[in-house]
Amino acid sequence: MFKSGFIGIIGRPNVGKSTLLNAIVGERIAITTHKPQTTRNKIMGIRNLAEPRAAQMIFLDTPGIHRAATPLNQAMVEAATGTFGNVDLLLMMTEAADAPHPDDRFILEFLREKRFPVFLVINKIDLVDKPLLLPFIESYEKLFPFREILPVSALKGRGVDVLIEEIWKILPEGPRYFPEEMMTDRSERFIAAEIIREKITLRTHQEIPYVTAVVIDAFKEDEAKNLIRIAATIHVEKESQKGIIIGKKGAMLKEIGTRARFEMEKFFAAKVFLELFVRVAKDWTHDPRMLQEFGYGEKK
Repeated sequence: MFKSGFIGIIGRPNVGKSTLLNAIVGERIAITTHKPQTTRNKIMGIRNLAEPRAAQMIFLDTPGIHRAATPLNQAMVEAATGTFGNVDLLLMMTEAADAPHPDDRFILEFLREKRFPVFLVINKIDLVDKPLLLPFIESYEKLFPFREILPVSALKGRGVDVLIEEIWKILPEGPRYFPEEMMTDRSERFIAAEIIREKITLRTHQEIPYVTAVVIDAFKEDEAKNLIRIAATIHVEKESQKGIIIGKKGAMLKEIGTRARFEMEKFFAAKVFLELFVRVAKDWTHDPRMLQEFGYGEKK
């Protein structure tokens, strides 16, 4: 018997959805930072299981669901809620605390009329005292009829094997949708752009991470030299933001490039030559045309 199915991962920003996806797949295919709204696109990660529990699990990591004000944030929320109609199971992630978060109640309103099973995955259990966990679980049981409630530490990998086991139990029989060696549906260009954006997010502050878009202009592989040449443009909204990204005498841009190149070389297992450019795309986070050009939102 071979099982397969699609599993959505949803939750408010910064609860560890991308960290969980990476832990499940066993590779770092989604960028992670300590800042909310790092994930902007839906990212697929594939986990294959061998006999005796042969299966292919296709996980869909989504942007954090929140009350969106800007067109960019609205596109992110639409990417997340658009997952609801295409899954066999939904994992709603939250983080261990002393009471349910108000935004979790907001998310649960989206799920009231849905027919698929929902697991509650409580992340960051290593950061709370165990006696607090049981009343926290009981408070969520009163909010929604979850099929399962499972505590994990995505960062440390605790509870992930139990989660996989419980998912396998309820998946239907089905085909292998993707080749066994495939980990994600995202292109190498997308991965490269996300790595650059991650380094920007980690090295800059205030509004800069949220007004930055990265576009890969060129991605050329030289197999004979085991070398990849990448040219990318970092788009911001204002000249002042461009100055921050470049830094004094180009120091910030150089550091971002060095850190991104190092990460890419580990991921692609090849030498990387990386060129970065910075351009101003005025108010791009509010421009539907530029949002689509930079890879956000559905193309009309």
